[in-house]
Amino acid sequence: MKVIYIAVLAGVVIFAAAMAFAQKEDGDTVVSDGAAAVTESRKGAEEMNYTSISMMEAKQIFEKDGKGGYIILDVRRPDEFVRGHIPGAIHIANETIGVDQPKALPDKEQVIYVYCRSGNRSKQAAGKLAAMGYSNIIEIGGIMDWDGEIEKF
Repeated sequence: MKVIYIAVLAGVVIFAAAMAFAQKEDGDTVVSDGAAAVTESRKGAEEMNYTSISMMEAKQIFEKDGKGGYIILDVRRPDEFVRGHIPGAIHIANETIGVDQPKALPDKEQVIYVYCRSGNRSKQAAGKLAAMGYSNIIEIGGIMDWDGEIEKF
């Protein structure tokens, strides 16, 4: 009986540890209190009102429309942004987007193309902006898929 108890206890501890420190593709650590939290998070992201297109489609739009009527938003960390970003992009780190409207984005009707490194943080940021009432959010994935010019500071 003790062996079964110890085996079950060990399994629960291992499962809890694995759930608490799951790694995402961008290297962001997710702290969760179990499978229910993960399911709720996915459901919340699916209900957000934003569009996703490929980086290639976005590049074609940028080339066709020039600097017209849209914002390109880089949501990576500041150190990533200065190492290179899509020309004309503005920077607001995903981690700083909360419940208050960002000052750099005063128009909630503005078309905003959102990207990060690989697409994970851009989806998070797009969802947060949509939840704030921004109505023209277009998530375009990660700069890893960008084959155009890069601007550096």
